[in-house]
Amino acid sequence: MKQVGIVGGAGYTAGELIRLLLNHPKVNLNFVFSTSKVGNHLYEVHQDLLGNTQLKFTNQIDPMVDVVFLCLGHGNSKKFLEQNHFASHTKIIDLSTDFRLAKNAVFQEKTFVYGLPELNKEVIKKANYIANPGCFATAIQLALLPLAHHNLLNSSVHINATTGATGLGVTPGETTHFSWRDNNFSIYKAFTHQHLDEINESLLHLQPHFLDELYFIPNRGNFSRGIFASIYLKFDKNIDEAFELFNDFYREAPFTHVSKIPVHLKQVVNTNNCFIHLEKYKNTLLMTSVIDNLLKGASGQAVQNMNLMYGFNEKEGLQLKATTF
Repeated sequence: MKQVGIVGGAGYTAGELIRLLLNHPKVNLNFVFSTSKVGNHLYEVHQDLLGNTQLKFTNQIDPMVDVVFLCLGHGNSKKFLEQNHFASHTKIIDLSTDFRLAKNAVFQEKTFVYGLPELNKEVIKKANYIANPGCFATAIQLALLPLAHHNLLNSSVHINATTGATGLGVTPGETTHFSWRDNNFSIYKAFTHQHLDEINESLLHLQPHFLDELYFIPNRGNFSRGIFASIYLKFDKNIDEAFELFNDFYREAPFTHVSKIPVHLKQVVNTNNCFIHLEKYKNTLLMTSVIDNLLKGASGQAVQNMNLMYGFNEKEGLQLKATTF
């Protein structure tokens, strides 16, 4: 059994990670670090865990664990690793933005690999340090990677994507409390969202001469979890060829599935899946990509990366079921 620790255990992504790891047959949850909840049982914060564990939050780490997940706010993972040290064998999976870009990937002689399995599976298998992708970035890249792989990104890309309230974290804010979010819809960070940088890096990795713009409009939805992304661009091939390209690219991807019928959020919420639908209108290809922002967009993908790093079955501990009613 691999010994696992979580740092930053009180938030939504950490809650999902705790649930997954408690039910993973090949790991033992060694500690959950939190400076704000020290001494509380996990179930006092993540209340669905009542009866599942007696573990308490701690402000002490076990530096000898096999793997540690960092569920800290953006910018805080670097600070934590500067102040706390783990054994040379400890693998680190970071869920913040701190190490995702190539310019930030090397830190304290550690080289972080970008942890999108559908792009970097073979590299992830050999890695000790993973930068887990962002939630919007995951949904959007999975819709674009097959085209970039075949050098078919030949126009500007238009992206409209909506995330649930959990995407902005557990701390209440002006745009997350119920009375504002309910029966409401809004745009934020139009054209400037921070996930654009990691998306561009991945696309350029596959199609080095891609120079067109990504026009990204992120939206806040009035639901709790999930990302619904619609993406369109010019495409000269027919729809059957598009499906062939996507199905071929994801043939060995156990969580990414291409659908010939329109997709919706309830198909993927509470799972680690990404469903993609393709539609052709005149010379434009529309791709719809849906994921759960807390699972495939964060903690589920982090566990998927851990499975690959240790040679476990990629789906170990992640055989989750959606409820579509």
